[in-house]
Amino acid sequence: MAASLDSAIHCSGKAEIPASPAHVNCCLHFSRCLLDLPWEDVLVPHILCYLPLQHLVSLQRVSKQFQSLIQVYLANCRTFDLSPIGPCIPKEAFCTMLKDNKVLQNLSLQNCSDWVTDQELLPVIGQNQHLQKVDMSGCAWLTRHSMVAVSLSCMHLQHLGLAHCEWVDSLSLRSLADHCGGLQSIDLTACRQLKDDAICYLAKKCLQLKSLSLAVNANVTDESVEEVAKNCRGLEQLDLTGCLRVRNQSIRTLTEYCPKLQSLKVNHCHNVTESSLDPLRKRNVVIDVEPPLQRALVLLQDVLGFAPFINLQI
Repeated sequence: MAASLDSAIHCSGKAEIPASPAHVNCCLHFSRCLLDLPWEDVLVPHILCYLPLQHLVSLQRVSKQFQSLIQVYLANCRTFDLSPIGPCIPKEAFCTMLKDNKVLQNLSLQNCSDWVTDQELLPVIGQNQHLQKVDMSGCAWLTRHSMVAVSLSCMHLQHLGLAHCEWVDSLSLRSLADHCGGLQSIDLTACRQLKDDAICYLAKKCLQLKSLSLAVNANVTDESVEEVAKNCRGLEQLDLTGCLRVRNQSIRTLTEYCPKLQSLKVNHCHNVTESSLDPLRKRNVVIDVEPPLQRALVLLQDVLGFAPFINLQI
């Protein structure tokens, strides 16, 4: 298994330069010295945790001792991030690597959309009840069963990424809200099945939300934004990109109820105008839409090339 995974990750097609005998002896001596260090007290928590996953996979091929060492590490690692190598990893290898781990806190499955399904993910979620951050963004082959499993198993969940997971529906989001009240951030970008009722339910249950994305969802209206504003007073980041039905009214409510707001994205929200954004600008909230005058100057610069010479104090 280690050999197949390593070949999948390192399939560069380049010929390797043979190592000299002196170099080989030096490496073997270093390996023995390294393995003499205490595994669980030194190597696992203080050295291996800094190595990328693909390097850990390569180490398994050095010797049986290294293979055992990496297995010990994988059984005790708190963070497992597949985003750099997701497309290359066989699903069987994923299941093997995490079969003994019951202490995961952070799990990222970005770039695993081609192969990860409920069958691979459910056992991992079921045996890791201390998960605080799970990123399933773009995992198109999962279903609501995975999200319900996260809700029931991960009571301490704080961060959840579901961008472009169009299988997320009202039922699964309500389950999440009922069981994960300590949620601090959730990315629901392009979760187009969700409507106001589910988002309002989430806002009423998860009062500690600091970061929320509802981007690219034409179902989102002022009702959702106002409910979020009134219930999640500590909100710091809100992404409404492409929410075509959001209007000035909800932005004003956001201004009134969310004094900690730091970032607001309203690009392509054609019904949101400067009259509602200006009070937020005066509070130094970062907004991804330029003020009308600035947009006009940029347009002049692009078209005529003389905008930099206009006196902005006029």
